[in-house]
Amino acid sequence: MVRNKASDYPQELLNLFDLYVHGDINRREFLDRSKKFAVGGVTAMALWESLRPNYAWAEQVPKDDARLKTERATVPSPQGNGEISGYFVRPASAGSNKLPGIMVVHENRGLNPYIEDVARRLGIADFMAFAPDGLTSVGGFPGNDEEGATAFQKVDRDKMTEDFVAAIRWLKARPDCTGKVGVVGFCFGGGIANTMAVRLGADLAAAVPFYGGQPTAEDAAKIKAPLLVHYAGLDERINAGWPAYEAVLKANGVTHTMHMYDGANHGFHNDTTPRYDEAAAKLAWQRTLDHFNKYLRG
Repeated sequence: MVRNKASDYPQELLNLFDLYVHGDINRREFLDRSKKFAVGGVTAMALWESLRPNYAWAEQVPKDDARLKTERATVPSPQGNGEISGYFVRPASAGSNKLPGIMVVHENRGLNPYIEDVARRLGIADFMAFAPDGLTSVGGFPGNDEEGATAFQKVDRDKMTEDFVAAIRWLKARPDCTGKVGVVGFCFGGGIANTMAVRLGADLAAAVPFYGGQPTAEDAAKIKAPLLVHYAGLDERINAGWPAYEAVLKANGVTHTMHMYDGANHGFHNDTTPRYDEAAAKLAWQRTLDHFNKYLRG
């Protein structure tokens, strides 16, 4: 399968797909509205198929990479859905050394292979990482995005948030963790990264939301962790919430840095879809590692 780029598509079509991804329109409406872009023998269904994730592209770090130890772990969540399972990654060379921990939070489809690979990328950067699956209570990520989106709608959002709180507290309390923990999240997970900064206060050492929804002003005032915020220049839907968020962060003296990636679409870090922007993704990831190294080490 050829890897298409965002520049291969009209921006209006990419915006339409963004509406579909976030549940504002269903697949039938996307197909109906995208017909005007289906020219030269290309069907609306073919356009939809070409925009969907290809998870084979996400494996930057092989599942069996000898530098890592990986396992499935289940965390009790009495305030949430009872428990939450996820993918736990630790450098094989760590031995008895304690490491800082980072929770990796998925998009609104569940714990897919892309997010697992992000956890492995943190592992080879000498962090322990836990990527929980918010769909645990409904059977976990079902293997494809369409079923994942359906399953996502069945989960109690408030309880799911409590599941993520339980997961990051579990990571922080592990005997092989230094006690310094951070969170990185993408899309829905970016919003959860902001929420974890609200909920954990000074117990969270760093947060990195990628194009995530912002908390209310009242909640944002509770944030203590240094924030590194990534936004896509073409993502007007999410970007609209930044000025108000920034005002609260400034008013409360919260350390924060925002980067806007001009010409990039929402989801630009996800290397399984045409919205992936290699230059923006690599720069944002290096900045993310720098942020975690600064605030989670020592």
